[in-house]
Amino acid sequence: MKKKYFALPYLVWMIIFTVVPLILVIYYAITKTGQSGNLILTTEYLQTAFSAENMSVLGRSLWYAVITTVVCLVLAYPAAMLLSKLKRSTAGIISMLYVLPMWMNFLLRTYAWKALLDLNGPINSFLGLFGLEPIQFLYTQGAIIFGLVYNFLPFMLLPIYSVFQKMDLSFEQAAEDLGANKIQVFTRVTLPLTRPGIITGITMVFMPVVSTFIISRLLGGSNYLMYGDILENQFMLLSDWNTGSALAIVMMVLLVLSMAIMRKYDKDGSEGGGVV
Repeated sequence: MKKKYFALPYLVWMIIFTVVPLILVIYYAITKTGQSGNLILTTEYLQTAFSAENMSVLGRSLWYAVITTVVCLVLAYPAAMLLSKLKRSTAGIISMLYVLPMWMNFLLRTYAWKALLDLNGPINSFLGLFGLEPIQFLYTQGAIIFGLVYNFLPFMLLPIYSVFQKMDLSFEQAAEDLGANKIQVFTRVTLPLTRPGIITGITMVFMPVVSTFIISRLLGGSNYLMYGDILENQFMLLSDWNTGSALAIVMMVLLVLSMAIMRKYDKDGSEGGGVV
């Protein structure tokens, strides 16, 4: 039996659970039932998806995704670098502590932070011991960013740490032998060599953040809803599959463009390597 037949179960799975749902989304987004019951093509729902209100929410989601990705990268990169310099056993324990919260349900983790950040929660109670007035942490944009960073930080850390583990340290030693200082070694050797991990981390954080929901609703209230929230409302609350499908198409196009950009930079990075 040819090896290609081993991929048949995967192809069947992808067709049933990926291709068919995509076709249904496109179908609902561009069709509607006329008064006589006949099916007609329409751009009404796509126009609704591109309304000023929905584009405003999409812009907010993109902005939150950019901030979250940058913060995760700033926190994860030095952490991954430090972990790579520790003993393997010690680094394994510390990295497990990063991953440990992921074993808990996503919704439960968010509810836990909602309780912690509440006006009468433990954090404000602790601040009260020093005579400080309660601070409104919840239902702010800062609370949303905090929740996003907390939930998606491991997705940035692990790919970068994996690249650091596989990196050949002889390149850095060679750069130092040739007279490069620490800044030059980092910018011209370490950073280019770890670029694939950075690109993977950005991909795993940015795109899921744009489409996420629940976090903004629980920690930010109704004033700071994200694109995933209005998309979920169309399907689950309003049962408007047509508008929801049109919103989903906008999201899919955005994600495809993001993936194409990331793949381009990943290709350039893998071909460039480190240059002294």
